[in-house]
Amino acid sequence: MRSKLQIILWMVFLVVSSQLVLAQSEKRPITIDDFFKMKTIRNPKISPDGKWIAYTVSEMDLKKDKSETRIWMVRSDGRGEAIPMTAKGYSASNPRWSPDGKYLSFLAGRGKDEEGKPNKAQVWTLNRLGGEAQQLTKVKQGVSGYEWSPDGKRLVLLIRDPKPYELTEDKKDDKKARPYVIDRLQFKRDYAGYLDRFRTHLYVMNVGDEKAEPVQITSGDYDDSQPAWNPDGKSIAFVSNRTEEPDSNPNSDIWIVSADNTDKGKTLLQVTKNSREDSNPSWSPDGKTIAYRTVTAPLKVMWYATDHLATISASGGTPTVLTTNLDRNIRKPTFSADGKSVWFMLEDSGEQHLASMDLASKKINRYITGENVVDDFDVQGNFVSPLITNPQLPHEIFAFQNNQLKQVTFSNKKLLEKLNLTKVEKIQFKSKDGTQIEGFMYRPIGYNSSMKYPTILRIHGGPVSQYDFAFSYWAQLYAANGYLVIETNPRGSSGYGQAFSYALFADWGNLDTQDVNAGVDYAIQKGLADPDKLGVGGWSYGGILTNYVITKTTRFKGAVSGASEALYRSNYGHDHYQMWWEIELGLPWENAQAWERISPFNDVAKITTPTLWIGGALDWNVPILNSEQMYQAMKRLGRETQLVVYPGEHHGIRRPSFQKDRFERFLGWYDKYVKGEKKAK
Repeated sequence: MRSKLQIILWMVFLVVSSQLVLAQSEKRPITIDDFFKMKTIRNPKISPDGKWIAYTVSEMDLKKDKSETRIWMVRSDGRGEAIPMTAKGYSASNPRWSPDGKYLSFLAGRGKDEEGKPNKAQVWTLNRLGGEAQQLTKVKQGVSGYEWSPDGKRLVLLIRDPKPYELTEDKKDDKKARPYVIDRLQFKRDYAGYLDRFRTHLYVMNVGDEKAEPVQITSGDYDDSQPAWNPDGKSIAFVSNRTEEPDSNPNSDIWIVSADNTDKGKTLLQVTKNSREDSNPSWSPDGKTIAYRTVTAPLKVMWYATDHLATISASGGTPTVLTTNLDRNIRKPTFSADGKSVWFMLEDSGEQHLASMDLASKKINRYITGENVVDDFDVQGNFVSPLITNPQLPHEIFAFQNNQLKQVTFSNKKLLEKLNLTKVEKIQFKSKDGTQIEGFMYRPIGYNSSMKYPTILRIHGGPVSQYDFAFSYWAQLYAANGYLVIETNPRGSSGYGQAFSYALFADWGNLDTQDVNAGVDYAIQKGLADPDKLGVGGWSYGGILTNYVITKTTRFKGAVSGASEALYRSNYGHDHYQMWWEIELGLPWENAQAWERISPFNDVAKITTPTLWIGGALDWNVPILNSEQMYQAMKRLGRETQLVVYPGEHHGIRRPSFQKDRFERFLGWYDKYVKGEKKAK
């Protein structure tokens, strides 16, 4: 017979087990509204003593129809609660620590002008021990970036040249409508608007002197960016395209200017002289060497080229390209504290690793790999704070030291505990010509192996980008609504080498169409996808490739083409890609055949798939003109179609209510035409 203790223990076990089962059963599928409950974590910055990590938290408010970003900090050992450092009511960005660790600074446009619009961004500081934020800069046109000097006595600021009316005291004059006077080759850019000759330059300002004014140290008809102080505090490296006609090429070089420069940058040292992009300078601790990110491929390889890690003497000379045999993109090169290695992020086959290169042996060490995506990091001594996401976890801050990885922020923990998320599977399959293609597959919640499911082919943007192990809200939402989701990395994608990306050059919609269709074939052959219930869609190049797909096959029952292009010659001078169009296709009046050959608009009569065209009214990246043309053609042909345009929106849809509307429209369209269940919104 059982003892009384055994009976009690057994009863406790039953109670605990039932509670666990109940907790599991209480989990629910993700919904559209959950998207607006999630917090977005970015920008980890470690305090000089290594004890704290500052970061940004962005939240959306559907009722107020706006988003807000605040600065928080958390102990680097993960103990205790995270602490909000900026108040609600305004957005803050670019957290930085003063070198002594006493102050936490940020950019913010606190307060509003006479029209109720936020003031221009300025640099503010907070005493880490508490108190109100203090405004450091008072630049009328605002500050777009900044960095502390190593001794904490000065700031380098990024400031746009003032326009004449900004130099007056008449605030009403600032609000007057004025004509756009345009004479640049690159004359427009999405979000920026029409481009003029008022450029962004470097300024230096003393900290602690209330009367101190920023002193301009670079100038000219060029934009300057990415300032980085020499460890001795005497000079600043920065990035700029200072060719004769910067709008005609993607070149950028690393330059050095004295922090005490008095001629507004007429005296500069050009460190790199590569005809392609050199960027992201990072100084060695002794100030003798600069590590940076470089593109070495010829101009015709365009954005299909691999980004490499390189080093060069701070006095210039011949660079050493360290990753020529790697053929994978690197991001954010950062010298280690001892100067013996360089940290960086490494994109590779649907993953993004935290890695470093030992400069003596040239050996690459990969520290954080596998089913995680490292999207950012900061380094202080031998301590690294990476920003990590994975299929079950939106971005959070981690601590990495002595090869030990520990999560230190849990911003979405309470929400995630309520959600039943599907797992992602990395898949491999062969395309029509035998090329090996990778992708990801999400099975629907409640998956039953005896059933075949309606399937959505999601296509990524870029085209030089990749699906990876990052948390995918879209895929989780589709899976929660009963769809099998296929995400592929077709040719043109990054993460698989330069040749894999370059295969798309001037041949859009050919090999990549074969590759994404092969992903659908894979799911059908595995008995997972219902071949009679297929949907396809994407945004940006994802929308463009959707256009190709539906002009070449009738297998899809519903399509959503978001922010896509269709009749390419009509975009020349209308979108902001004139330089890249010319490199890839030539001048449209000289090489019209190349432009027309790959324009999906010319095959619009072949589309039988019910298609939703959708985008932002102000998008100059991929203008709504294209969706309007495709919609008009399909409507004229008597095909099932709809056009949705979001007023005031650019390439990325930002207003929360519009984001919700977009989720509902994508789902509604697929539910109606793929599942055949509901009416589209």
